[in-house]
Amino acid sequence: MTQITTNSPVGPLTIFAHDGAIVAVEWGWPPETDEAPGALLEEARAQIEAYFDGRLTRFDLPLAPHGTAFQKKVWAAIAAIPFGSARTYGDLARELGTAARALGGACGRNPIPILIPCHRVLGGNGGLGGYSGMDGIDTKRFLLRHEGVLV
Repeated sequence: MTQITTNSPVGPLTIFAHDGAIVAVEWGWPPETDEAPGALLEEARAQIEAYFDGRLTRFDLPLAPHGTAFQKKVWAAIAAIPFGSARTYGDLARELGTAARALGGACGRNPIPILIPCHRVLGGNGGLGGYSGMDGIDTKRFLLRHEGVLV
C-alpha cells in the first residue's frame, strides 16, 4: 500500500492507495516510507488541495473502500450526495431500506472521509450527528461550511 500526505485546513491528511484505487484517508502523519506515491496519489492530493482551495466540487478518483456489502451500499449512497448539499441519516436509511442507526454505524466506519463525504449526512432533528474525523463535530461543521451548507 502506498501513501501520500498533505496539509489541509482540517489537519494533515494521509491518502492510501492499493491496486490502483484509493482505499483510505486518515488524519495525521504516518511513519515515513521509501516507496514513491505514484501518479494516482499525486492526483488525489491535487484534488484534495483543489477542494479546499474552492476549485473542485466533485472528486474523480477510483475508490475501493474495504467493508461489508451493506457498508459499501451506504458509502455509495453517501458518495452520490452533491457538493453543497446534505441529507439526513433517516432519509438515507429509508432510501436504502435500513435503520438510521445502522446507516450511522456505516458512516462512522467510512475509510475514505472527505472523498466519500460522510460529513454531508446530518441528524434528522437538525443536529449534526457524529463525525469520526480529527476534531469530530468541529471538523464536520468546517467541511459543511466550506461547501456552503448552513449549519
